Amino acid sequence: MPAITATDLLVLPRVERPATTAAWRAVTRVVPAQHVKEGAGFEVWRPFPGALSMQDADPFLLLDQLGPTVNAPNEAKGAPWHPHRGFETVTYLLDGEVTHHDSNGGGGTIGEGDTQWMTAGAGILHDELPSEATFARGGLSHGVQLWVNLPSALKFTPARYQAITKDNLVLLTSHDGGVLIRVIAGSLAGHDGPGVTHTPITYAHATIEPGAGLDLPWRPDFSAMVYVLAGQGFAGREARPIRDHDLVLFGPGDAITLRADEHQVGRDAELTSGRLDVLLLGGARIGESIAHYGPFVMNTRAEILTALDDYQAGRMGVIPAVDLS
Repeated sequence: MPAITATDLLVLPRVERPATTAAWRAVTRVVPAQHVKEGAGFEVWRPFPGALSMQDADPFLLLDQLGPTVNAPNEAKGAPWHPHRGFETVTYLLDGEVTHHDSNGGGGTIGEGDTQWMTAGAGILHDELPSEATFARGGLSHGVQLWVNLPSALKFTPARYQAITKDNLVLLTSHDGGVLIRVIAGSLAGHDGPGVTHTPITYAHATIEPGAGLDLPWRPDFSAMVYVLAGQGFAGREARPIRDHDLVLFGPGDAITLRADEHQVGRDAELTSGRLDVLLLGGARIGESIAHYGPFVMNTRAEILTALDDYQAGRMGVIPAVDLS
């Protein structure tokens, strides 16, 4: 990690520093991710839901960091066929290779630096598994899955699939060239990412060189969160210490600041970039009630019961015969 790099950051478009009159967002909370197992037994780091609820993370529902893990040959695991309804799943891969199939016939191979954006909407079945080549040879595996909520008016929108290759991500740098920013979706400092979203959000991945800082303008009507994939640093003008698997929540304002520690240490730093790698997340709050059961996120308990009935009756789709094996 990271899969997407640039040989010369100084030729990239620069994000100018916020105005001197900017209202800097203060750090309101730092939430350590929980270490759990999912799917067929793969390990993830999950900052929310948990200590941070789905309501507090609005418009996001779940964030899972898968790895970084070094798998032996024939050891890698995935998430076999399962349903979803009422939100979007976004899988961003940093190391390894994953194959995706869904009951609408969508899918393909997600390579390093690629993003799979699946709108479950009214309902869909899918699986996410290591590719045959990755499973056979083993090696470093590292990715992130983000769940983005849909408002009640879009819970039953038709399912769709977006394959966003690494070549389509928008690459930016900080004002001094010390940070590489990859915009996956939404707008950041006037630059739009390729992901098409139903819910207004910003989603980006930044790599901050040791000792470098990142000052970003941020939409005042959006929430603002930073998740540390690997490394150590400081958040906010108060320089709150942050490290691997921490989720940082910011208060109101129109600018955020981060700085990488000059000395990056730890296992993840050795496996990854040796820099401070973070996800930048924010969006417009939906502000609706949330009813959640496993892979279904709706607004009421009655809608959850309907989702279970629809899944059991095959109304969310069926596994294609070619994939039953």
